[in-house]
Amino acid sequence: MNSDNAEAQAGGWQAILPERLQPIADLLQQYPLLGAAAILLITLIIALICRFVVFRQLRRWLPSDRTGPGATLLVQLQRPVFTTILCLGLIAAHKLLTADGGVGVVSSLLSTVILVSWIRMLFLQCGTLLQVISKKSARFSLIDQRAIPLLDLSCKLLVILFGSYALLLIWGINPLGWLASAGVIGIAVGFAAKDTLANLFSGFFILADAPYKVGDYVNLDSGERGRVTQIGLRSTRLMTRDDVEITLPNSLIANGKIINESGGPSAAIRVTIPVGVAYGSDVDEVCDILLNVALEHTELVASPEPRVRMRGFGASSLDFELLVWIELPEDRGRIRHELLLAIYKSLAAHRVEIPYAKSDVYIKELPSLQAGRTEPQ
Repeated sequence: MNSDNAEAQAGGWQAILPERLQPIADLLQQYPLLGAAAILLITLIIALICRFVVFRQLRRWLPSDRTGPGATLLVQLQRPVFTTILCLGLIAAHKLLTADGGVGVVSSLLSTVILVSWIRMLFLQCGTLLQVISKKSARFSLIDQRAIPLLDLSCKLLVILFGSYALLLIWGINPLGWLASAGVIGIAVGFAAKDTLANLFSGFFILADAPYKVGDYVNLDSGERGRVTQIGLRSTRLMTRDDVEITLPNSLIANGKIINESGGPSAAIRVTIPVGVAYGSDVDEVCDILLNVALEHTELVASPEPRVRMRGFGASSLDFELLVWIELPEDRGRIRHELLLAIYKSLAAHRVEIPYAKSDVYIKELPSLQAGRTEPQ
């Protein structure tokens, strides 16, 4: 019965071959060991051609930058492609040598090797693949650069899940029971690690929404202020102006207000310096003085340019504001100090009065000295 099945299978693949190749098919049927060796030789030649000819030609078509993500991904693809072609040839040779043509332990092992090689490559190169997809073209980008860390982690999780599922199928194991067990375990872990999961999901939302990135200077609703040094799945780290690193849970940040001083269309931030001068001062001269002070400072950005605005009539002063832009938010205190000193000196040099609170005391009549004097007895 087995010989009949083998002959039927042999006749099936012999019917596909052209008539000129029928003698070769008959020879392989009589000598299966020779056929297996021929299959291995052909697959090895194909694998070597792919690795040393096809991929080399593809590298020539890449841009001049050979260290970019595209070149890295192409280099990493060589190993799984070579392994896949070679293992498929081994599987075909094994089927030819077995009488029933079935898939046994050897075929399952070779299929596992193919699966592991692709899982390893995808797991290690998810970030590189996303960099290739997110590479900006002349008009648009498919993926925002700020969302790459989140997508990288999500892709790695999917690779592990689908790889585990495919591995169970290769070995003939029903994965439904494992999935049910994993669901029960997941519910138990969710109740036990509620706070940790809250920080984890908040980290996902922060990476996806990207209200800030590493290097931004932020003010949080809870009072912390500093530069973002690291964004993790559980926490975010800030470096304050006192050179103290603060670690904040992502759930606290996600539920609060975030002021990103480095956000907006430009990295430069505006510094406003209020200045009051006495009534009667030449307002045009005051504007020129404040503007010249700003233009003489070397650490202000050229665009936007400094500007002066009169804001109103105060109780005892004419209220002006000097508006300047700086590059780094952490320099705001020092630059503000330098501008205030320069404004005071310049106004004093031009004899422009800076009003301040004054109190005048008027004595209408001195008390009589005679009233408090008594005659001696």
